[in-house]
Amino acid sequence: MTSATLFCFAHRGYQQRASENTLEAIQHALELNAEGIEIDVWNIGGQLLVKHDRRLGRLLAGSELITEVHPEILKERPLPCGNKVPTLRQVLELVGSRAQLNIELKGPDCADLFAEEIRAFTQDTGASCEQYIVSSFDHRQLYRCLQLIPEVRRGVLIVGVPLDLAACSVPLKAYSLHTCVDFVNADLIGDAKMRGLKNYVFTVNDPNDLILLAAQGIDGVFTDEPQIVLDFNARAGLTKTAR
Repeated sequence: MTSATLFCFAHRGYQQRASENTLEAIQHALELNAEGIEIDVWNIGGQLLVKHDRRLGRLLAGSELITEVHPEILKERPLPCGNKVPTLRQVLELVGSRAQLNIELKGPDCADLFAEEIRAFTQDTGASCEQYIVSSFDHRQLYRCLQLIPEVRRGVLIVGVPLDLAACSVPLKAYSLHTCVDFVNADLIGDAKMRGLKNYVFTVNDPNDLILLAAQGIDGVFTDEPQIVLDFNARAGLTKTAR
């Protein structure tokens, strides 16, 4: 068994305890001592709201695109756990300095608002930008973040194995490459490492995959089941101690 540990991002909080991307789910992940939290944000009427789906219907009543709903109405609709859709600012305040926070820009036109929110929060509270990662499948928005707020690290999200491997990270001056567990590839991992990138994999919920990924030199995972990663790391730590 490998002795390598994996950085644990609780994917959308601890969603086995509360509805994903809610303050309650994030609080449960913090109480579990997850090292990182991952959330998703959309620009809804000029506000950054924490929500994953582009359309209502899975967790919130309705069928509209969320960008068609007024933000104040969206924030009042109850989720299954009884919580409401939070703002990015509310999440920043809850997390504080207790964990790393990966903020994925899901919808269009988020980058400028994101830069404004982070600058305002860090200025108001003295928080450090070093605890944040901004990620997106929309690399144009990551490039905009590089221009607007370069002190926040950038995580490049991809699905698949590009012909040029991790080369897309170069113009973005990225910190990390975020790859899908279904497409983990030794050449991609090696190229990212050669470029000085952290390798993070999503979404990993099987303990057997943790063993495989640690053996391949992955740095961390996004998981819906943070307890399995913490348990894995505890066992790996015992293995190191025994050596």
